[in-house]
Amino acid sequence: MVGKPAKIRDDLIHQVLLRPTVFEDETPLSLEHIPGTLPHREKQLIFLAQLFRSLIEKPGSTSQRVLITGPVGTGKTVMAQRFGLDLVKIARDRKIGLRYIHVNCRECKGSLFAVLRKVMNEFEEQFPKRGFSSEELLQAIMRILDEKNLFLILALDELEALLEADNSALYALTRVQEDRATSPVRLSLICMLRELKYLELLDRSTVSTLQQNLIELNPYVSNELFTILKDRVTLAFKEGVVQDETIELAADIASSSGDARYAIELLWRAGKYADYDDSKDVKPEYVRKAAGTVYPTLRDEYLRTLSLNEKLFLLALSRYLEDNNAAYASMGEIEEAYKVVCEEYNSQPRAHTQFWKYMRLLSATGLISTKLSSKGAKGRTTMIGLSSISASTMKKCIEAALEVFSTDVARNSRTT
Repeated sequence: MVGKPAKIRDDLIHQVLLRPTVFEDETPLSLEHIPGTLPHREKQLIFLAQLFRSLIEKPGSTSQRVLITGPVGTGKTVMAQRFGLDLVKIARDRKIGLRYIHVNCRECKGSLFAVLRKVMNEFEEQFPKRGFSSEELLQAIMRILDEKNLFLILALDELEALLEADNSALYALTRVQEDRATSPVRLSLICMLRELKYLELLDRSTVSTLQQNLIELNPYVSNELFTILKDRVTLAFKEGVVQDETIELAADIASSSGDARYAIELLWRAGKYADYDDSKDVKPEYVRKAAGTVYPTLRDEYLRTLSLNEKLFLLALSRYLEDNNAAYASMGEIEEAYKVVCEEYNSQPRAHTQFWKYMRLLSATGLISTKLSSKGAKGRTTMIGLSSISASTMKKCIEAALEVFSTDVARNSRTT
């Protein structure tokens, strides 16, 4: 009897895997996919190529520091990755040792050490994980580049997380060559940032350096999203299962935010609904259904990278705002609500300093909004709110994520 439920589950899964699908290959609809061409970003790619021309023609003579800005889903990440792959290939053909390493600062929790640790892992996996400061780790990376005669383009995605946590980190990266006056210039930077306001956290000289090479990406409009989706549909779906009216609807819905990632996820989820209904076509109704379950500011990619306490922070905030029908809450109010949530989920509350860091990081990713209390308020404090998602929706999403987390913890405890 013990094995019977498992046998039933296996049979059900087997049946699902044998059912027909509208998909040819889901990979082109994933976040990890880097398309061969980037519609409506050709001019920006040409500008990037011009900026990095010296790296190919006279490697080691100069470095580049480029800043790409734009809202979520405007192509910052995929443009940098596409450019990096293409430039590395050109360098390889010319026998130039060029590496492109892409690091998400949010996934590194805004830690320069964690960023540099990821870079080091690309060169020496056995390098000691402890006993080094960020500065020592950076110098060790530069020594490796010298020894192997390599040049590195370091792409710092979601840079705001790094700036919020350590506004001196970028200074260290941009000034590393100053102590190497007679050595080849080996480190170039591509920084990706949602809003220019975060540059206010930097010193004037660093800001000046970055703004010299600024690429601003505007949100996509409906017809641009249609072009992007059309390309992905050709690669991802079986021929003829997605009509233009379905693509147009997904593009129109996503055009309110101009977010290509959101548009692509709408189509992917619509395809899943079609498979669930055994439909041979991805109908517009499936796109509308997907739009009711996918939120541009809280997609799975964000939830996966949040720590347990960041999720608990968001749950406390959303519950407080919903229960009190409020637009904002003070740090003190949310911290008290956070302690209650921690008790509910059997988690030890973090101290005020760490709680403040959670607030800064979540603000940098755009999941929460912050402002100072009005001048008339006694002892001005930070007010926290949700600007682009309802409190009830945030609450449901986080509770679902925490339920998955609790299930995984329980499963792991049973197997250890």
